[in-house]
Amino acid sequence: MTADPAARASKVPEITLLFWVLKVAATTLGETGGDAVTMSLGWGYLAGTALFAGLFAVSVAVQIAARRFHPWLYWLTIVATTTVGTTLADFADRSLGIGYVGGSTLLLVLLIATLVLWYRTMGSVSVDTVSTPAVELFYWTTILFSQSLGTALGDFLADSSGLGYGGGALVFVAALAAIALAWRFTDASRVALFWAAFILTRPLGATVGDFLDKPRASGGLALDRFTASAVLAAFMIACLVAFAQRPATRAHGGA
Repeated sequence: MTADPAARASKVPEITLLFWVLKVAATTLGETGGDAVTMSLGWGYLAGTALFAGLFAVSVAVQIAARRFHPWLYWLTIVATTTVGTTLADFADRSLGIGYVGGSTLLLVLLIATLVLWYRTMGSVSVDTVSTPAVELFYWTTILFSQSLGTALGDFLADSSGLGYGGGALVFVAALAAIALAWRFTDASRVALFWAAFILTRPLGATVGDFLDKPRASGGLALDRFTASAVLAAFMIACLVAFAQRPATRAHGGA
């Protein structure tokens, strides 16, 4: 008798402090890594997007083909989404000329549409249900759009609002703190709070990444993008070696 797919273990990690630490590190790495290819190597946004989109497609295919949760594979796929999200958002904002507001609006519409379609098709957008290929496709598409949206939002606050990288990062830290308080002290939907936090950690990583590698004249530290990327990757690897991760459950996934 075939097991009920809903009873399968999730193929994404449980939502703990380690998850959020790795998420911010991965989003920052996506920013520095994407900029290293498109700017430092001079590939440009279109070629960079094509490269990282290919890596994203391969990693998602391997992730979906896997029979259970593998932390290393999962976070490799997350990093793939953050790098392609960086180059895709930059291509839409700058190469297509629609600007940060236009790019953010377009990506927000795509993100909401994906979540609505996911919910109407599967009945839930909770991470603890990510255990079948169909749900995984919705999950990774949602993440791709959320990573791209976060890049556009981070660039908008840092570059267009006048807040700079530090000010932009503080805005997103404050927003994430408000979500954490809502999680702790209210009965607000855990699924909604999770996705809000997931989306907002991306622009936080984008602003931190820009702060690390942008020129000092623009408010950054002017660090070498490849060095910054290597340090962030080493930090993630150390966390994965030192701390075990389990797949999400109903209690941790928030339903």
